[in-house]
Amino acid sequence: MTDAPQHLYLVDGSSFIFRAYHRLPPLTDPEGTPVNAVFGFTAMLWKLIEELNKGEGPTHLAVILDASKHSFRMELYPEYKANRPEPPEDLIPQFPLIRDAVRAFSVPCIEEIGIEADDIIAAYAVKARDEGMKVTIVSSDKDLMQLVGGGIDMLDTMRDLRIDVAHVEEKFGVPPEKVGEVLALMGDAVDNIPGVRGVGPKTATQLIQQFGDTETLIARAAEIKRDKLREMITSSVDDIRMSRVLVTLKTDWPLSEPIETFALKDPPHEPLSAFFKKHGFRTLLSKLGKHAAMEAASGEPGAALPPPDAFSPPLLPFEHDKYETVATLEALDGWIAEAFAAGTVAVDTETDSLDAMRANLVGVSLATAPNRACYIPLGHVASEGLLGETPVQVDRVEALARLKPLLEDAATLKVGQNLKYDMLVLARQGITIAPFDDTMLISYALDSGKALENGGPAGHGMDGLSERLLGHKPIPFKQVAGTGKAQVTFDKVPLDAATKYAAEDADCTLRLWQHLKPRLWREHVTGVYETLERPLAPVLMRMERRGIKVDRAALARLSADYAQGLERLEAEVHTLAGTPFNVASPRQLGEILFEQMGLQGGKKSAKTGAYSTDVDVLDRLAGEGIEIAQKVLDWRQLAKLKSTYTDTLQEQINPETGRVHTSYALASTTTGRLSSTDPNLQNIPVRTEEGRKIRDAFVPEGGNVLLSADYSQIELRLLAEIAEIPQLRQAFADGLDIHAMTASEMFGVPMAEMTPLIRRQAKAINFGIIYGISAFGLARNLGIDRGAAGDYIKRYFERFPGIRDYMERTKMGARDVGYVETLFGRRIHTPLIKSSNQAERAFGERAAINAPLQGTAADIIRRAMIRIEDALEAENLTDAQMLLQVHDELVFEVPAEKAAAAGAVIKRVMEDACAPVVELAVPLVVEVGTGQNWNAAH
Repeated sequence: MTDAPQHLYLVDGSSFIFRAYHRLPPLTDPEGTPVNAVFGFTAMLWKLIEELNKGEGPTHLAVILDASKHSFRMELYPEYKANRPEPPEDLIPQFPLIRDAVRAFSVPCIEEIGIEADDIIAAYAVKARDEGMKVTIVSSDKDLMQLVGGGIDMLDTMRDLRIDVAHVEEKFGVPPEKVGEVLALMGDAVDNIPGVRGVGPKTATQLIQQFGDTETLIARAAEIKRDKLREMITSSVDDIRMSRVLVTLKTDWPLSEPIETFALKDPPHEPLSAFFKKHGFRTLLSKLGKHAAMEAASGEPGAALPPPDAFSPPLLPFEHDKYETVATLEALDGWIAEAFAAGTVAVDTETDSLDAMRANLVGVSLATAPNRACYIPLGHVASEGLLGETPVQVDRVEALARLKPLLEDAATLKVGQNLKYDMLVLARQGITIAPFDDTMLISYALDSGKALENGGPAGHGMDGLSERLLGHKPIPFKQVAGTGKAQVTFDKVPLDAATKYAAEDADCTLRLWQHLKPRLWREHVTGVYETLERPLAPVLMRMERRGIKVDRAALARLSADYAQGLERLEAEVHTLAGTPFNVASPRQLGEILFEQMGLQGGKKSAKTGAYSTDVDVLDRLAGEGIEIAQKVLDWRQLAKLKSTYTDTLQEQINPETGRVHTSYALASTTTGRLSSTDPNLQNIPVRTEEGRKIRDAFVPEGGNVLLSADYSQIELRLLAEIAEIPQLRQAFADGLDIHAMTASEMFGVPMAEMTPLIRRQAKAINFGIIYGISAFGLARNLGIDRGAAGDYIKRYFERFPGIRDYMERTKMGARDVGYVETLFGRRIHTPLIKSSNQAERAFGERAAINAPLQGTAADIIRRAMIRIEDALEAENLTDAQMLLQVHDELVFEVPAEKAAAAGAVIKRVMEDACAPVVELAVPLVVEVGTGQNWNAAH
């Protein structure tokens, strides 16, 4: 050992392996061996070394792996890890390749028979610490948190989080040396450590805080006041003692390799180059080549790694004349071979409609390199611009048959922009695009909510991205298709113009991918893209393709009823106004309210000269008891339901499927929430009887039922979790009525004496606080004066001071870094929080407070959606199909006789959606219902 400061990094290899396996699609190398985990592991290890070398970094590094499933713990307790499933079949052959990858980096790979990786890590960590070294364990494993302190910390690379003593105490409520005591009481279902049945993290922490350790707890169990808990402890003494032994890390295990041999070396070119070539890792090979070139230029092998933008390609001008129109099968075969050889190909489709379920495929464009792109016309027809002759193009059926192997090849990455649309178009042709990258989703993961220099939002569409990142304005659609009544569909665009437009799209998409993809690693949001964005696209595509059945006759009846209701409300408004007028005209309504009726508070627009009669104005007037204002609000709501839903839904029934197919937007909100269009099913009102009637028209096919699975109060649960509110956490853990509990805390009313009015007031405050409600807003919601509402809010913060602390902490953090994060690392930029405009700044603060809650809720349901199909398939329930996602609710169509089994699987997956990345102290609860229509199921 030298006198210089020494810093040892110990990488928990198993954590890297399983993260890589689950977040990458299936990949095979040239010999057909699965390598998705190998590729992901290798990229993660390189990134770790790269990041560490930028700063002081480690002086020593080793990767620790599990040599086998058997360990000494199984001798002590045969049931240990008995519940753990075998690794997936396609992961097993990747384990030896991962060991080869570690050695190719010249990094020691340590594993031993009979002992687990955690114990090896513990032994090396303690030994190094005792010799005066600083130690960092690269893992987020809760068992290893027992080691933190005294020169040992942890690094969670997924969240870019340093875990120190304070973080451990925050997570467990006890210092690291007591974590084993808490773990022994909690038990572990995954490792089959018994613990105490019925004792969760909260209770375990409280017991250790009170008694200090498990042996003292056992000896003084009679002091436990709760009868049931005391009985649970006294009847589980043997399990507690065994569990304490099982969770104890074996720090005295003899070391197989001296720590001196872990000295970190710069990644060697030759072993890595051979490894990357053998397994077809073209992107890593390219990266290695650039690294080696920089070393050669510096004249020293230990030169600094390239700067963050070193892997971004130069900005080349677009040369449209180099694009090719593919008119023969021979030419098509040449492009397909080129795409296979390149390993990455940009893909785009051209159609005659924006509705992917009704669109006809007109052509496909490919790009393999900047300015190397083509257009394959498949469905162009004669038009005036083509002199009445059908253009020469390849046979559509034969072309698609030849493209299918390329688009489905596991070793060729397909790159697209908003690829979900193209997936759906091609799925209708029997083609499944995989694996893929989506530049829109990469941009969204990187820059959600970010503002441009001019103050406008940074969008994720191709045209905006191209202008911003490539300095190039793509050919607008109207330039090739015309405008207004003269506009034609793309199948009538002449081939020369179609080729320049379509091939440019593919070329532009490939260049955007080359610029954006490296930023995921550099900015630490790869996990968001790989686990939340990319895998959801094909899930949504399948949901959109399935659609949902609606009862046309029921909608027609509702439209007729709504028409009668509108006539009645209009007559009542006219009576109250004392004169007939156009209720739909804001100008006429303003004149009636503020001039003819003389109501106070009217404000004219400086631009139009008309009085404002928006919903805020009418809500205020209705709250003051002005009957005409409430009638107009009712009229507007009914008119919206009729025009937006009951009339329009009938027109949107697909004539081929007889179902409605909504389109989900993955990148339209800043928080990760999905939105839907054509039709928008997210905003059907459920709090009014008229709104619920619309859901009655959504029905299953014969023999099936609709199944609704809805997260219960998820944002309030996340508030309790993220803001760490003890009373709320305990209430949720105990399954209490959270609104009644809040009312009891605030107003001093015993739970047994709770009235509906008091509970409703607490509910309004609970949900209002999440969205930063003002005293004015709460007063309007509860029908009370603003002073009383302000007192309620003040009392709320006095009873739950942690909420105020969370709000201030969140606002301060957002001002410092410009964004907030969800529990899963999604970054939500909050530019308005630094605005000089007070109203904008206040809005930005409210958005920053709510975004981690709403964003985490959105992440959770995304994770559930990504897992549900596989979970149903594993239980032979593939005929239970996910149809809709509406905020915190998922809707399925299920054979009636399988509803109970499917509901159980869906509930389990949704409630466990956070694992294994995030462990919540507050349980998630999903309510499942079934019925012969959507309303009955909810």
